[in-house]
Amino acid sequence: MPTYDYKCKDCGHHFEAFHSMSADPLTDCPECEGQVERQIGMGAGVLFKGSGFYETDYRSSGYKKDKASDKPAKSAPKKDEKSASKKDAKKAQ
Repeated sequence: MPTYDYKCKDCGHHFEAFHSMSADPLTDCPECEGQVERQIGMGAGVLFKGSGFYETDYRSSGYKKDKASDKPAKSAPKKDEKSASKKDAKKAQ
């Protein structure tokens, strides 16, 4: 159920009311019992409930790039190692 903002036309009192979307809007001010109008609200914020929402889940691309540069670079295999691995692959067939 949403929260609605109201403002009294007579005394200017601002207040919030929590009721369903299908309910009729409020008409009376709780302070002076004057006429109220429903205000356009900002909406609700995002609520994360449950486990699994961590800062590390949404790292920036800069962080990922820096992390990748910290890893030691893999050295390219030498020509002898390449030909040996190809020979091993052919033998396995």
